[in-house]
Amino acid sequence: MKGFARRRGVYVATLDRTERTILSRVVADTALLLGVRLDVERPEGDADPLAAHAWSAEGLEEPSDPALARLLPSASEDDGVAAEFRRLTEGDLRAQKVERLRMVWGALLAPGEKIEVQPERAMDWAAALTDVRLVLAERLDIQTDEDAEAVYKAANRRRAEDDDVRAALGSLYMVLTWLQESLMSVMLKSL
Repeated sequence: MKGFARRRGVYVATLDRTERTILSRVVADTALLLGVRLDVERPEGDADPLAAHAWSAEGLEEPSDPALARLLPSASEDDGVAAEFRRLTEGDLRAQKVERLRMVWGALLAPGEKIEVQPERAMDWAAALTDVRLVLAERLDIQTDEDAEAVYKAANRRRAEDDDVRAALGSLYMVLTWLQESLMSVMLKSL
């Protein structure tokens, strides 16, 4: 894997097939958490039946899944204000997040090893990577910088008695953080 660099006006990263498959799966899982399956096969030319789906604003409550709650946090500690804000904004917020995840997912499934991001879509990419990282952070119980540092250290000193799932999620979190940082760095250099 090679992080993002600017090449001929676009941001380019290199990921092999295995890396792309793993990352596309976690992107699809994040979209599924938001209520949309990205991995539904459709014949070419068929429209995505969920792409234009308007989320219902009826009965929206704060998510019970802590990872989803990190993606769709309450806007206020006042329950009434939070419920009204959620009713007015959650559908659009979900749709925006899913659209960004769909864009990243599609790029990861494209042939080849190069991922090319147009500068005008780079912030959408960064936002999608943030959403995936937020879900992983919740699953890894990362609340502080110290928690993240502990996950990094554990992933780097893998031992036989370590939890395999936690170690894999920690490694994935590290890779996504690094990839996102490389994108942000090349974006800043372009300013």
